[in-house]
Amino acid sequence: MVSAVRTVGRDPERGTLVRDLREMWQLLALSPWRVVVAVAWGVAALGSGLALAALAAWLIARAWQMPPVLYLSVAVTSVRALGISRGLCRYLERLASHDVALRAMTSARTTVYRTLAHSDIWWWRTTSADRFGATSAVGHSKAGADREARRLGGSSAVGRGGAGAVRGAGRFGGGSAVGRGEAGVVRETGPRGGDLRELRRGDLLVRIGRDIDDLGAVVVRVLVPVAVAVVLSLAAVMLIAFISVPAAVILAVALAVSGMLAPWLSSLAAREADEANQADRAEFTAEALTVLDHAPELRVAGKLDTALAKADAATGRAVRAEDTAAAHSAWAAAATPLSIGVSALGALLVGIAAYGPTGGLPGGMTPMALTILVLVPLSAFEAVGALPAAATTLTTSRAALHRLRTAESGRATESGAPEIERIPLREGRRIAVVGPSGAGKTTLLMTWAGLFDTPRDGVTFFAEDAHLFSTSILENLRVARGDLTTEEAEDALRAVGLGPWLDSLAEGVHTALTGGAAAVSGGQRRRILLARALVAPAHTLLLDEPTEHLAAAEGETLLRALLDENSGLVDPDRTVVVVTHQLPADHRADTIVTVDGSGGTSTDERPAQDHN
Repeated sequence: MVSAVRTVGRDPERGTLVRDLREMWQLLALSPWRVVVAVAWGVAALGSGLALAALAAWLIARAWQMPPVLYLSVAVTSVRALGISRGLCRYLERLASHDVALRAMTSARTTVYRTLAHSDIWWWRTTSADRFGATSAVGHSKAGADREARRLGGSSAVGRGGAGAVRGAGRFGGGSAVGRGEAGVVRETGPRGGDLRELRRGDLLVRIGRDIDDLGAVVVRVLVPVAVAVVLSLAAVMLIAFISVPAAVILAVALAVSGMLAPWLSSLAAREADEANQADRAEFTAEALTVLDHAPELRVAGKLDTALAKADAATGRAVRAEDTAAAHSAWAAAATPLSIGVSALGALLVGIAAYGPTGGLPGGMTPMALTILVLVPLSAFEAVGALPAAATTLTTSRAALHRLRTAESGRATESGAPEIERIPLREGRRIAVVGPSGAGKTTLLMTWAGLFDTPRDGVTFFAEDAHLFSTSILENLRVARGDLTTEEAEDALRAVGLGPWLDSLAEGVHTALTGGAAAVSGGQRRRILLARALVAPAHTLLLDEPTEHLAAAEGETLLRALLDENSGLVDPDRTVVVVTHQLPADHRADTIVTVDGSGGTSTDERPAQDHN
């Protein structure tokens, strides 16, 4: 399934219809037999309607001749059976087609998420801070607002102190990242290319949400209706041909006009509307999310009204574009009724000319045949009537596929990539990273974690804003390790200084944190998140400000324990990297990495004997 998206990603330009349909089929991972089943039920449903129209027409004309009732009993029973089967088959077709569509959307969304997870999307050129007027690039750490590297469009936050640092990847704690070996210190960074990384949250939300829904609609509104329309049109023309070839020709032409001209006009209207308002819709979504996430910051900056005005203007442009494209939609809507009228009138004229048995052409048609000739086309157009909507859906889906092509395009280029100074992460090593606020310490930590290129196994990145879920304390710790026992959870919580608080809880670790982080104080939250990192199975712990919100004395005590391999807080064979502002003077760290405000670093290695 991943290969389907990667094939899509090779060419960002819109392709031919056949190629686009093939790529949709691959991305949606459609099951051919499930599609065939859905089409079969659709043919059965509308075929019952077609047969019902023909039989009802015969029955009306035959009853007009007033034959014995027994002559009509079979036809009357058949009409009832066809009426019931039409509704039943229609229901089964809906079930089958929607089952295919929902399975396909699940598969496509899984594929896209998996592709995004393996893509280099952590480096965002456009951030909320840029829209607030900050100009520094992530990682340069000279100026700007506090930033958040988003995972698939996670919320950004303008932060403390006014200097920029990447935040938030691995927000749920216990994430992925670095293994043993070597880690790098960022010397210089810059924006990295790629279409996906230039998307704002609203743009990405549209792609992984509505665009995949549009692709799923291809099954229900395009593939099945088109296949059913083709089969029913051929069946109707063949049925009429048995009665009158000229009438069949008229019906075939009318069906062709309705089945080709109307969808073409609908497709044209949809394409015009999509091209005209897609950017405006995405602009509205992006501006709306910005306002929702950053209303306080925008208000302080005096830009809230401007952001709201931009969102309102984008909506207005989108509505005007849809109104402009409505003219072609109107003609498309009129094409099918006009075709039905022409077909019925033509069949009536042919039937009148051929009507017999005593008048008209030799061997002229009977009243029943004439009635069938006029009424059957009305039912034949029922299947074709769905094609304009199918064309509109197909156009929208192709546009969605075109946008999804960016989901795998544009890996990072070498230009502007971080230059790395290697630091060995030997077993049991304790490393402290210090520096002024906004110097890039978190950026350095995330670089070690591999969040700017390829995530590496064996590391837990403990983000300072990691999330606490509205569930029990135990389940919050199990985010890092699913098989964690109650006893292990209690030991971890007591190790980080939460023993007295835990003893005061009637349900202990099974106490629910209603509202997540809102249920505990800032210091308790930090300790719970630290306990989550400690129970993670990773060999290397990357801890970002683990003692923030703690009292100075308590924070220094905890830092000493984290940086001392003999303290027992962390297993001696595990590697610990701590970012902190309050490094105690009597710490026992092996290495101190200092990050200055210009992005430069210095490393201080402490000899082993200094620990004794």
